Amino acid sequence: MAAGRPLRVTVWNENVHERRDPSVKRIYPDGMHAPIVEGLRRELGGGVSARVATLEQPEHGLSEEALAETDVLTWWGHAAHDQVDDEVVQRVHARVLDGMGIVVLHSGHYSKIFKRLMGTTCALRWRSDPGGEREVIWTVNPAHPIAAGIPQPIVVPHQEMYGEFFDIPPPGELIFISSYEGGEVFRSGCCYQRGAGRMFYFGSGDQEFPVYHQTDIQRVIANAVAWCGWTAKVNDLPSARQGKSQRNWYM
Repeated sequence: MAAGRPLRVTVWNENVHERRDPSVKRIYPDGMHAPIVEGLRRELGGGVSARVATLEQPEHGLSEEALAETDVLTWWGHAAHDQVDDEVVQRVHARVLDGMGIVVLHSGHYSKIFKRLMGTTCALRWRSDPGGEREVIWTVNPAHPIAAGIPQPIVVPHQEMYGEFFDIPPPGELIFISSYEGGEVFRSGCCYQRGAGRMFYFGSGDQEFPVYHQTDIQRVIANAVAWCGWTAKVNDLPSARQGKSQRNWYM
Protein backbone atom coordinates (compact mmCIF):
# COMPACT_ATOMS: atom_id res chain seq x y z
CA MET A 1 0.00 0.00 0.00
CA ALA A 2 1.26 3.45 -0.86
CA ALA A 3 2.29 5.49 2.16
CA GLY A 4 0.07 8.38 3.17
CA ARG A 5 -3.24 7.13 1.77
CA PRO A 6 -6.07 5.09 3.32
CA LEU A 7 -6.31 1.33 2.92
CA ARG A 8 -8.66 0.79 -0.02
CA VAL A 9 -11.19 -1.93 0.78
CA THR A 10 -13.87 -3.43 -1.45
CA VAL A 11 -16.63 -5.13 0.55
CA TRP A 12 -18.13 -7.72 -1.79
CA ASN A 13 -21.54 -9.09 -0.90
CA GLU A 14 -23.63 -11.44 -2.98
CA ASN A 15 -26.69 -9.42 -1.77
CA VAL A 16 -29.24 -12.07 -2.73
CA HIS A 17 -30.83 -13.07 0.59
CA GLU A 18 -31.39 -9.45 1.67
CA ARG A 19 -33.42 -8.72 -1.46
CA ARG A 20 -35.21 -12.08 -1.61
CA ASP A 21 -35.93 -13.20 1.97
CA PRO A 22 -38.03 -11.01 4.31
CA SER A 23 -36.45 -12.64 7.40
CA VAL A 24 -32.99 -11.54 6.25
CA LYS A 25 -34.13 -8.10 5.12
CA ARG A 26 -35.47 -7.45 8.63
CA ILE A 27 -32.02 -8.12 10.10
CA TYR A 28 -29.98 -6.47 7.34
CA PRO A 29 -32.28 -3.89 5.69
CA ASP A 30 -29.32 -2.22 3.98
CA GLY A 31 -27.54 -5.49 3.17
CA MET A 32 -24.99 -7.49 5.12
CA HIS A 33 -22.30 -5.28 3.68
CA ALA A 34 -23.65 -2.26 5.61
CA PRO A 35 -22.61 -3.33 9.16
CA ILE A 36 -19.31 -4.63 7.81
CA VAL A 37 -18.53 -1.23 6.30
CA GLU A 38 -19.75 0.46 9.48
CA GLY A 39 -17.33 -1.63 11.55
CA LEU A 40 -14.42 -0.93 9.23
CA ARG A 41 -14.99 2.81 9.44
CA ARG A 42 -15.39 2.77 13.22
CA GLU A 43 -12.38 0.56 13.92
CA LEU A 44 -9.99 1.89 11.25
CA GLY A 45 -11.25 5.47 11.02
CA GLY A 46 -9.46 7.60 8.46
CA GLY A 47 -7.11 4.73 7.73
CA VAL A 48 -9.66 3.05 5.47
CA SER A 49 -11.62 3.90 2.34
CA ALA A 50 -14.43 1.38 1.77
CA ARG A 51 -16.61 0.73 -1.26
CA VAL A 52 -19.29 -1.91 -1.82
CA ALA A 53 -19.59 -4.30 -4.76
CA THR A 54 -22.38 -6.83 -5.34
CA LEU A 55 -23.21 -9.74 -7.60
CA GLU A 56 -25.80 -7.91 -9.71
CA GLN A 57 -23.44 -5.13 -10.77
CA PRO A 58 -21.64 -5.32 -14.14
CA GLU A 59 -18.66 -7.65 -13.72
CA HIS A 60 -19.98 -8.11 -10.15
CA GLY A 61 -18.44 -4.74 -9.31
CA LEU A 62 -14.99 -6.31 -9.73
CA SER A 63 -13.67 -4.92 -12.99
CA GLU A 64 -9.95 -4.81 -13.63
CA GLU A 65 -9.99 -1.12 -12.77
CA ALA A 66 -11.87 -1.69 -9.49
CA LEU A 67 -9.54 -4.48 -8.39
CA ALA A 68 -6.46 -2.46 -9.33
CA GLU A 69 -7.69 0.14 -6.83
CA THR A 70 -8.41 -2.44 -4.09
CA ASP A 71 -5.87 -3.28 -1.38
CA VAL A 72 -8.14 -5.73 0.45
CA LEU A 73 -11.29 -7.50 -0.71
CA THR A 74 -13.84 -8.99 1.71
CA TRP A 75 -16.13 -11.72 0.35
CA TRP A 76 -19.56 -12.96 1.47
CA GLY A 77 -21.55 -15.35 -0.67
CA HIS A 78 -23.98 -18.21 -0.17
CA ALA A 79 -26.92 -18.70 -2.54
CA ALA A 80 -25.30 -17.80 -5.85
CA HIS A 81 -21.74 -19.10 -5.86
CA ASP A 82 -22.31 -20.62 -9.29
CA GLN A 83 -23.42 -17.25 -10.71
CA VAL A 84 -20.02 -15.66 -10.15
CA ASP A 85 -18.36 -15.41 -13.54
CA ASP A 86 -15.22 -17.54 -13.94
CA GLU A 87 -13.41 -14.65 -15.62
CA VAL A 88 -13.98 -12.51 -12.54
CA VAL A 89 -12.75 -15.34 -10.30
CA GLN A 90 -9.58 -15.57 -12.39
CA ARG A 91 -9.15 -11.80 -12.12
CA VAL A 92 -9.50 -11.84 -8.31
CA HIS A 93 -7.17 -14.83 -8.03
CA ALA A 94 -4.49 -13.06 -10.06
CA ARG A 95 -4.79 -9.93 -7.89
CA VAL A 96 -4.37 -11.97 -4.70
CA LEU A 97 -1.22 -13.59 -6.07
CA ASP A 98 -0.03 -10.11 -7.00
CA GLY A 99 -0.52 -8.81 -3.44
CA MET A 100 -4.17 -7.92 -2.83
CA GLY A 101 -5.45 -9.15 0.53
CA ILE A 102 -8.70 -11.10 0.82
CA VAL A 103 -10.96 -11.82 3.81
CA VAL A 104 -13.46 -14.62 3.15
CA LEU A 105 -16.48 -14.73 5.45
CA HIS A 106 -18.70 -17.61 6.64
CA SER A 107 -20.39 -19.39 3.71
CA GLY A 108 -17.81 -17.88 1.38
CA HIS A 109 -15.93 -21.11 2.13
CA TYR A 110 -17.82 -22.61 -0.82
CA SER A 111 -17.15 -19.69 -3.15
CA LYS A 112 -15.26 -20.28 -6.36
CA ILE A 113 -12.46 -17.96 -5.29
CA PHE A 114 -11.92 -19.58 -1.89
CA LYS A 115 -11.88 -23.10 -3.34
CA ARG A 116 -9.46 -21.92 -6.02
CA LEU A 117 -7.12 -20.40 -3.44
CA MET A 118 -7.36 -23.46 -1.15
CA GLY A 119 -7.16 -26.17 -3.82
CA THR A 120 -9.52 -28.41 -1.80
CA THR A 121 -13.27 -29.07 -1.58
CA CYS A 122 -13.63 -26.69 1.42
CA ALA A 123 -16.48 -28.92 2.63
CA LEU A 124 -17.48 -28.93 6.29
CA ARG A 125 -20.15 -30.18 8.67
CA TRP A 126 -23.06 -27.83 9.32
CA ARG A 127 -26.34 -27.65 11.14
CA SER A 128 -28.84 -24.80 11.05
CA ASP A 129 -31.71 -24.83 13.54
CA PRO A 130 -34.43 -22.15 13.19
CA GLY A 131 -33.38 -20.40 16.40
CA GLY A 132 -29.68 -21.00 15.91
CA GLU A 133 -27.36 -21.98 18.75
CA ARG A 134 -24.62 -20.38 20.77
CA GLU A 135 -21.16 -20.14 19.21
CA VAL A 136 -18.17 -19.52 21.48
CA ILE A 137 -15.13 -18.21 19.60
CA TRP A 138 -11.87 -18.97 21.41
CA THR A 139 -8.69 -17.06 20.62
CA VAL A 140 -5.82 -19.54 20.33
CA ASN A 141 -3.20 -17.04 19.10
CA PRO A 142 -3.78 -13.96 21.29
CA ALA A 143 -0.58 -12.17 20.23
CA HIS A 144 -1.64 -12.04 16.57
CA PRO A 145 -2.79 -8.61 15.28
CA ILE A 146 -6.16 -10.06 14.25
CA ALA A 147 -6.83 -10.87 17.92
CA ALA A 148 -6.06 -7.35 19.16
CA GLY A 149 -8.81 -6.01 21.43
CA ILE A 150 -10.85 -9.20 21.15
CA PRO A 151 -12.45 -10.65 24.33
CA GLN A 152 -11.72 -14.21 25.34
CA PRO A 153 -14.07 -15.67 24.28
CA ILE A 154 -16.44 -13.94 21.86
CA VAL A 155 -19.95 -15.27 22.44
CA VAL A 156 -22.40 -15.27 19.53
CA PRO A 157 -25.85 -16.04 21.01
CA HIS A 158 -27.46 -17.36 17.82
CA GLN A 159 -25.56 -18.84 14.91
CA GLU A 160 -25.47 -21.62 12.36
CA MET A 161 -23.16 -24.47 13.36
CA TYR A 162 -20.03 -25.10 11.30
CA GLY A 163 -17.95 -28.09 12.37
CA GLU A 164 -14.97 -30.26 11.55
CA PHE A 165 -13.81 -31.83 9.41
CA PHE A 166 -13.23 -28.63 7.43
CA ASP A 167 -11.43 -29.64 4.21
CA ILE A 168 -8.84 -26.86 3.94
CA PRO A 169 -5.03 -26.94 3.92
CA PRO A 170 -3.42 -26.48 7.35
CA PRO A 171 -3.53 -22.73 8.07
CA GLY A 172 -0.29 -20.81 8.17
CA GLU A 173 -1.60 -19.40 11.47
CA LEU A 174 -4.73 -20.41 13.38
CA ILE A 175 -6.27 -17.52 15.32
CA PHE A 176 -9.72 -18.75 16.42
CA ILE A 177 -11.46 -22.04 17.20
CA SER A 178 -15.23 -22.08 17.71
CA SER A 179 -17.27 -24.45 19.87
CA TYR A 180 -21.01 -25.06 19.74
CA GLU A 181 -23.78 -26.30 22.01
CA GLY A 182 -23.80 -29.68 20.28
CA GLY A 183 -20.13 -30.23 21.16
CA GLU A 184 -18.71 -29.53 17.70
CA VAL A 185 -15.54 -27.49 17.16
CA PHE A 186 -14.43 -25.55 14.09
CA ARG A 187 -11.27 -23.80 12.91
CA SER A 188 -13.02 -20.47 12.48
CA GLY A 189 -10.10 -18.06 12.03
CA CYS A 190 -7.41 -19.14 9.55
CA CYS A 191 -4.53 -17.17 8.00
CA TYR A 192 -2.84 -18.00 4.70
CA GLN A 193 -0.53 -16.44 2.16
CA ARG A 194 -0.99 -17.04 -1.53
CA GLY A 195 1.69 -15.54 -3.72
CA ALA A 196 2.24 -12.01 -2.43
CA GLY A 197 -1.28 -11.77 -0.96
CA ARG A 198 -2.42 -12.41 2.57
CA MET A 199 -5.79 -14.05 3.19
CA PHE A 200 -7.98 -14.76 6.21
CA TYR A 201 -11.03 -16.97 6.59
CA PHE A 202 -13.49 -16.10 9.37
CA GLY A 203 -16.35 -18.52 9.97
CA SER A 204 -18.79 -16.58 12.12
CA GLY A 205 -21.68 -14.80 10.38
CA ASP A 206 -24.93 -15.95 8.80
CA GLN A 207 -27.75 -14.29 6.92
CA GLU A 208 -30.41 -15.49 9.36
CA PHE A 209 -28.79 -14.01 12.48
CA PRO A 210 -27.53 -10.50 13.37
CA VAL A 211 -23.92 -11.61 13.81
CA TYR A 212 -22.43 -8.82 11.71
CA HIS A 213 -24.04 -6.24 14.00
CA GLN A 214 -21.90 -7.47 16.94
CA THR A 215 -19.09 -5.05 17.73
CA ASP A 216 -16.54 -7.78 18.46
CA ILE A 217 -17.30 -9.53 15.16
CA GLN A 218 -16.89 -6.23 13.34
CA ARG A 219 -13.58 -5.71 15.15
CA VAL A 220 -12.29 -9.13 14.03
CA ILE A 221 -13.13 -8.27 10.41
CA ALA A 222 -11.48 -4.84 10.69
CA ASN A 223 -8.37 -6.37 12.27
CA ALA A 224 -8.26 -8.96 9.50
CA VAL A 225 -8.57 -6.29 6.82
CA ALA A 226 -5.69 -4.34 8.38
CA TRP A 227 -3.56 -7.49 8.60
CA CYS A 228 -4.31 -8.54 5.02
CA GLY A 229 -3.53 -4.99 3.92
CA TRP A 230 -0.18 -4.98 5.76
CA THR A 231 -1.22 -2.08 7.99
CA ALA A 232 -1.96 -3.92 11.26
CA LYS A 233 -0.23 -2.63 14.37
CA VAL A 234 1.78 -4.91 16.63
CA ASN A 235 -0.44 -6.56 19.25
CA ASP A 236 1.79 -6.43 22.34
CA LEU A 237 -0.98 -6.84 24.94
CA PRO A 238 -2.28 -10.31 24.05
CA SER A 239 -3.82 -11.02 27.46
CA ALA A 240 -5.24 -7.60 28.26
CA ARG A 241 -8.89 -8.59 28.17
CA GLN A 242 -8.81 -12.31 28.93
CA GLY A 243 -9.25 -11.96 32.68
CA LYS A 244 -12.59 -10.20 32.27
CA SER A 245 -14.33 -12.74 30.13
CA GLN A 246 -14.40 -15.99 32.09
CA ARG A 247 -17.52 -15.00 34.05
CA ASN A 248 -20.73 -16.63 32.85
CA TRP A 249 -20.31 -17.49 29.16
CA TYR A 250 -21.05 -21.14 29.92
CA MET A 251 -24.18 -20.56 32.02
